[in-house]
Amino acid sequence: MTRLGTGIGWRPEIADAVEHMPGIDWVEAVAENVCPGHLPESLLRLRERGVAVVPHGVSLGLGGADRPDEGRLAALAARAEALGSPLVTEHIAFVRAGGPLTATPRLEAGHLLPVPRTRDALDVLCENVRIAQESLPVPLAVENIAALIAWPGEEMTEGQFLYELADRTGVRLLIDVANLHTNHVNRGEDPAKALAGLPLEAIAYVHVAGGLERDGVWHDSHAHPVPRPVLDILTDLTSRVAPPGVLLERDENFPAPEELERELDAIREAVELGARRRTATARDVPCAGDVPASGTGETARGGAGAGASEPPAVADATRQRLGLAQAALLSALVAGTPVPEGFDRVRLGVQARALAAKRADVVAKLAPELPLILGAGYRSAFLAHAQHHPMRGGYRQDALDFAEHLLLGGRPAEGRARRELRRWWLDRSGPAPRPLSRLGRVGRVGRMGRSFIGR
Repeated sequence: MTRLGTGIGWRPEIADAVEHMPGIDWVEAVAENVCPGHLPESLLRLRERGVAVVPHGVSLGLGGADRPDEGRLAALAARAEALGSPLVTEHIAFVRAGGPLTATPRLEAGHLLPVPRTRDALDVLCENVRIAQESLPVPLAVENIAALIAWPGEEMTEGQFLYELADRTGVRLLIDVANLHTNHVNRGEDPAKALAGLPLEAIAYVHVAGGLERDGVWHDSHAHPVPRPVLDILTDLTSRVAPPGVLLERDENFPAPEELERELDAIREAVELGARRRTATARDVPCAGDVPASGTGETARGGAGAGASEPPAVADATRQRLGLAQAALLSALVAGTPVPEGFDRVRLGVQARALAAKRADVVAKLAPELPLILGAGYRSAFLAHAQHHPMRGGYRQDALDFAEHLLLGGRPAEGRARRELRRWWLDRSGPAPRPLSRLGRVGRVGRMGRSFIGR
């Protein structure tokens, strides 16, 4: 596995600062925000200096009941090739549910949701990971996620689940120590026990990030400083193994470059402290980059060895059982249907509100004209819309649906705000005109729509 060193999440908002930060060995970019044919100049300059760039996907949904979408896999592969990346990463999560497999409406979460730690879910995940490995030109690593909610009837600990996943597929692991802290606060899981159960030899690299506690729940915000408990977990991890890379994630509320550099220094100190403890106690585990994980074989993509027998295909019935369970949970979170049996209703309420708030925030970021047009009423109007209108087709479509919902409902009232909202929606709702009978006062769409900036 490639030695990476110390890195930071590359985001357009801090691109200039990242380019000038000392001691940055590599960066990670959200895959869906990078266009292979039009790479940001900042990433190109970093690559020319020898800084590795790793695409980090968020939309595959490898933990979902459906097989991975071929188009999404091809897009991720194209980004890896365009960036000359040593590996790509994704999440152990589901992000959508429903559809033909379950004969239920297709729903989008707009967020990473936990998979149940059951045999059914593990079988599906392993097959989905193998499908992804076969489609990607470089090794794949998958990340443990943070969770506000726990599935009832789980059959394995996180360590057992990840250990068997790595053993059966040869996939590498991206361990997020901030997510281990989140699961400690929200689910009572001991980070030390979680680390002790992980296949540490399979680690590709480590994420470190900040968050905040609100109403007794830890939110993995990626918008706040890294707290001491997360650094302590990082030290514990590096006292057990020397990870090939460690990376600071920050997605919004960006501080001054000097503060980011201080956080990177704190991360380096935590890693060095763990390394000293590892040496002093002679508990050194073989480095993740020195030996293949159990069952990884010798293939370039990190999948099963060439001589391994092909695992049996997952039965459609298994995928359907998982799909129905995930659809019921997601529907309760985004469509207001009854809470499935066994789930904590209070925690589900917290998660549902967090999903709606995230939708409002992301739509405001992708379509900043909407808060400007609607003013102080934007957020309350969007949250009211979200209660009865699940997201479909991603956040950009969500912005269009919200604007159309307001216009069809006669809001805003006649005046400048309504004219501006109507013009905004018309400019982006093509290419096909919508029936006048549905649009009422909105008017005729007579032009080709323009895509959002950054699409």
